[in-house]
Amino acid sequence: MSQDPELLRRLLRAKDRMDAASHEEWPVRRLARVSGVSEAHFARSFKEAFGIPPHRYLLTRRIERATALLRDTDLSITDIAFQTGWSSLGTFGRTFRDVTGESPGEFRAREKVAPHELERVPACYLAAARRPDLTIAVSEKRRQEVGGTNGADEMEVT
Repeated sequence: MSQDPELLRRLLRAKDRMDAASHEEWPVRRLARVSGVSEAHFARSFKEAFGIPPHRYLLTRRIERATALLRDTDLSITDIAFQTGWSSLGTFGRTFRDVTGESPGEFRAREKVAPHELERVPACYLAAARRPDLTIAVSEKRRQEVGGTNGADEMEVT
């Protein structure tokens, strides 16, 4: 289903704001205000335009930023958690593990010993290759990993 170009521009405005300040809170109400549409229309249109709900998009951006900081800086994991928008180290660690499959500390340790053969690869390609795959909600992914339900009859909460 194609969307109105003006609506897409409005949605991109909200997406750009999330990209620029992914460490901030971005409830649907605030994003809808940025886009100049109702909350329900924003949430529905964003998912239709970009393939994932706004909350999941924001989570992807936060994880991307955290992985870059873990890889490229010596900041403490606590500092990285707070700089990337989490208010709790425990929530950051659990979510990071759910999305990437390893803890922030394990990720950092692996990246430190990995050879840096990727230095000649353009940054945009590396960013795309390292982007977390969040086609399903983190809570659903967690349920699947522990052998829970497949979620077909459950509603997703974002």
